[in-house]
Amino acid sequence: MQKGFTLWFTGLSGAGKTTVSQMVAKMIREKYNRNVEILDGDVVRTNLSKGLGFSKEDRDTNILRIAFVASLLTRNGVATITAAISPYRNIRSRAREMIGNFVEIYVDCPLEVCEKRDVKGLYARARAGEIKAFTGIDDPYEPPENPEVSIKTHEESPEECAGKVINKLIEMGYLTDNN
Repeated sequence: MQKGFTLWFTGLSGAGKTTVSQMVAKMIREKYNRNVEILDGDVVRTNLSKGLGFSKEDRDTNILRIAFVASLLTRNGVATITAAISPYRNIRSRAREMIGNFVEIYVDCPLEVCEKRDVKGLYARARAGEIKAFTGIDDPYEPPENPEVSIKTHEESPEECAGKVINKLIEMGYLTDNN
């Protein structure tokens, strides 16, 4: 059985987590012939965490649910990718402990750029006071202190960012040409 792992993409809304994670998933499927599952924050909230709000407790519950599913997939040899804001370091640390084969990817993008990319208008609504406790506006985002990979989506193309992730997986032994 192939060795499972979880790529944990974290960053502000609009930073590029979904874009890069989908590109990485495609590369892993096509070049390494691996089973890949993406646990995208928006999709998980719709299906697994429906009814949760955005209080710290609800956010933590959502992330722990994602981590639980990721741990099951990882231990069964699946290349698992999560793309959720996951703003708090302590809960990401708990996710790392639950999962084991964990690769944290910090999608580093300035707030101003994320706001310009915001197709859903969430930042504007948060700034207008319509959305409370919005990460980056009136709720904190705690960047990772020592991520395995840091990508700057405002300076690098999605392809360059995905390539950095793939190279780290090769370096860590999760991907090889005979996978």
